[in-house]
Amino acid sequence: MTDVRFLRRAWQAMQDYLNAQWPGRDEGLPLNSPYEALTLASIVEKETGLAAERPTIAGVFIRRLKKGMKLQTDPTVIYGMGENFDGNIRRKDLRQDTPYNTYTRFGLPPTPIALPGKDAIFASLHPADGKSLYFVDKGDGSHQFSETLEEHNRAVR
Repeated sequence: MTDVRFLRRAWQAMQDYLNAQWPGRDEGLPLNSPYEALTLASIVEKETGLAAERPTIAGVFIRRLKKGMKLQTDPTVIYGMGENFDGNIRRKDLRQDTPYNTYTRFGLPPTPIALPGKDAIFASLHPADGKSLYFVDKGDGSHQFSETLEEHNRAVR
């Protein structure tokens, strides 16, 4: 199998799963199409390697979208940096506007930033309930979730 054929097969499997899941999505999501769900799922995919956290992270992003808050997620900044990403994100990178920088722009980026797996797609269509609006990596691959900016800033420190 060629690499192109392999990628097409993976893309088609993802599309089939997304299209099968879309009609059963939770009500009230601020997602207007399967493509927007795919874009959110791609962000959720890149935010954590822990499948158990994906619904919680999706819930944070859904609540932020509903409140009109910026998503402020590093993977979108990295994607927007393209080849300029050297492994580190600096404050200047967070301020550098690109169509993908969710620190400078509201809403979802214009396209997905990765090929999400089933867990990320499902989580984006069925996000966890809660009040958390923020999260930060604990350094062990898991995240600390916070309801307020004050709590979040303490967790960051």
